[in-house]
Amino acid sequence: MKCLSNRAESHLTGQVEQDPMCDGAWVNQGYCSSPPPIPRVSTIYDPQPVFQGSMDGTYKLDAPGMFPEEPVPSSSDQSLKNKKRGCCSCIKGLWGTTLTENTSDNKEKLLRTTLRELLVYLVFLVDICLLTYGMTSSSTYYYTKAMTDLFMNSASENGVKFQTIGTMADFWSYAQGPLLDSLYWTKWYNNQSLDTGDQSFIYYENMLLGVPRMRQIKIKNNSCKVHADFQDEISGCFDVYNEKKEEDLSFGLINGSAWTYHTEKEIKGSSHWGLLTTYSGAGFYQDLGRTREETALILTELMDNLWLDRGTRVAFFDFSTYNANINMFCVIRLVVEFPATGGAIPSYQIRTVRLIRYITTWDYFILGCELFFCLFIIYYIIEEILELRIHKCSYFKSIWNILDIVVIMLAIVAIVFNIFRTIKVDKLLGKLLEQPDLYADFEFLSFWQTQYNNMNAVNLFFAWIKVFKYISFNKTMMQLSSTLGRCAKDIIGFAFMFFIVFFAYAQLGYLLFGTEVESFSTFVKCIFTQFRIILGDFDYDAIDRANRVLGPIYFITYVFFVFFVLLNMFLAIINDTYSEVKEELSSKDDELQFADIFKQSYMKTFMKLKLKKEKISDVQKALQSGSEEIEFKDFRETLKELGHADHEISEAFSKFDSDGNQVLDQDEQERMKMELKEKRDALSAELDNLGANYENELSDKPTVIASEQKGLSSQTFVDQEQFQRLVTQVLRLESSFMTINTRMELIMEKMGSQEKATINAATGMQSGVETASDGCVLVHLDQTAKTDVPSKRSNRHM
Repeated sequence: MKCLSNRAESHLTGQVEQDPMCDGAWVNQGYCSSPPPIPRVSTIYDPQPVFQGSMDGTYKLDAPGMFPEEPVPSSSDQSLKNKKRGCCSCIKGLWGTTLTENTSDNKEKLLRTTLRELLVYLVFLVDICLLTYGMTSSSTYYYTKAMTDLFMNSASENGVKFQTIGTMADFWSYAQGPLLDSLYWTKWYNNQSLDTGDQSFIYYENMLLGVPRMRQIKIKNNSCKVHADFQDEISGCFDVYNEKKEEDLSFGLINGSAWTYHTEKEIKGSSHWGLLTTYSGAGFYQDLGRTREETALILTELMDNLWLDRGTRVAFFDFSTYNANINMFCVIRLVVEFPATGGAIPSYQIRTVRLIRYITTWDYFILGCELFFCLFIIYYIIEEILELRIHKCSYFKSIWNILDIVVIMLAIVAIVFNIFRTIKVDKLLGKLLEQPDLYADFEFLSFWQTQYNNMNAVNLFFAWIKVFKYISFNKTMMQLSSTLGRCAKDIIGFAFMFFIVFFAYAQLGYLLFGTEVESFSTFVKCIFTQFRIILGDFDYDAIDRANRVLGPIYFITYVFFVFFVLLNMFLAIINDTYSEVKEELSSKDDELQFADIFKQSYMKTFMKLKLKKEKISDVQKALQSGSEEIEFKDFRETLKELGHADHEISEAFSKFDSDGNQVLDQDEQERMKMELKEKRDALSAELDNLGANYENELSDKPTVIASEQKGLSSQTFVDQEQFQRLVTQVLRLESSFMTINTRMELIMEKMGSQEKATINAATGMQSGVETASDGCVLVHLDQTAKTDVPSKRSNRHM
């Protein structure tokens, strides 16, 4: 029985050890006294129930006084503890994440932390969306389209447009015709003067900033080697463009910047990525005039003195405009490349950007979003530092952590460039206003503003992708990431074989059709052309014209092996892995459910209102005695029987006992009844709003029975972890009782057998006395004694 008592106590405390004296039983060596009495906790007048929902949908009651509580620390110890941990608790409160807090054994805490992270991140996402979309406008497209139509589609008298330029003569025809007409607007459509002086307003709305600039890059003569058989007929040789072979000697009239070479640093130029190659920012340049007449004279002089010759490899027109209506700059560069093969290849580059940022109210709202964005970046920097300090190198094993770092780094670069751009534009505009005859070089700023916009677009893309980090707990959301993660090795291995075949066909197409088909003219174009063939976008007639025999063979074999076989192998790998992942996830419950958080809040509110309503009902019952006066003693005894605490009863009574005589007269009773009725009606309305059918759902829960709330008034609710610990202890206690019961039954069986053997022995002894002689009786008794010894030993052992 001692073992039984110890064993029972051990399961009540949860601290168990094995005792060899009890033959494998579990006892608690550190807890020998009886458990402390359960303190009474009332939930009638000041109910504080905690309604905890487990992940399996069940709900549990927690009684704070049911189990021994830890000793409360003194005020001095508590103040010292607060001083030591004040900073840490503040950091955990502000920057607590699933990586900084221990949530491995607490799914509810993990759920709440994830939800809080998601809500904070959604605010950040809204801010970055406002920030990004606030810097652009649909007017940007129309501004770019207007400039494109004007400078690209305007034709000269002989029908030359910019995109139809094919020779140097066409270049000069376009420059002296459509270009001049497009750059300088001095009259209305009825030939009435605009009265803007020497300032040009393109389309009457877009001011031409400064003066346009022409620039060319030349190649040295004899930069290539002529074959000996043609040296007598060919006097000069100009190679394809190479920065090392640029002509740096003056030529032509020599006097002026158009005939003198300038380095990229001297003219503060920038390199350009053309259709044929990348060109430096150096060369020979000429700034045009502020009026049409002045510019026409300059162009005529350049053409008459052969400013363009055999050594010219590229010519540029650079100018900028500003539209005050939409606060947009348009930086335009017209490029004509002159390859070593002869002819001309036109191209253009138009960048529409917003360089002046803060003018309207909306702009200042975006400024507020930018400041808010900076605070968010500081917040996330501290968060990532804390996570990195905790997890060290294992921090980089998660792709989401790497994505966090990428987003933060791009954001920091964006912030620095925004400050740099604002300062640089102010200086440039100030200089331009002081000297309006200078070339307005916005090429550098427009380039980096475009890269800034591209960087923000990429950063916003990553920011949206990061949302999957917080919603991937759901098995539906997890299917994509799990499928790609599991089949990554198979895809990478098969991709190696796929691209061997793919690049083999790309080289074949380049060598077969590169001389005649534009889409196969370079190896890089071959690669993209083959991707387009996979998507169904191809020009089979061009391939067939280039090679009537090998063209169809190339096309048919490529489509069969790459499209029908290899590409579908990728799909087969993904589909097979997806089926496995879906089957596995279908047998698992979701680890986290955001619905549980809202359901628990719903249940807390519901139970609080329900308990308050029951409290009012109990007081109303106490007032239904019908007597004109109710003494405090009777009132107290009635409510005590219903499970109410003394201090709660005193509060309720003294609230309406206005004269303090410990007796409720008729008026005081009426006031109490009226107030209780109003409160009960209000609570009933709130309960109806929460859901009339929720009480039925609550009654279906095995662990929560509404009708037992009064009997369980001393209980509140436990969290899942504590409930599981209690369940484990009860199961152990039940198992121990079952073991004891089995052994007790075994002992009883042996004792029954012992009793039967004793009775049989006594019966035999009596019959021996009656039938045998004295000597036989002695022998029989002696044998009976011998047979009885083992039974006694066995009984002692038991």
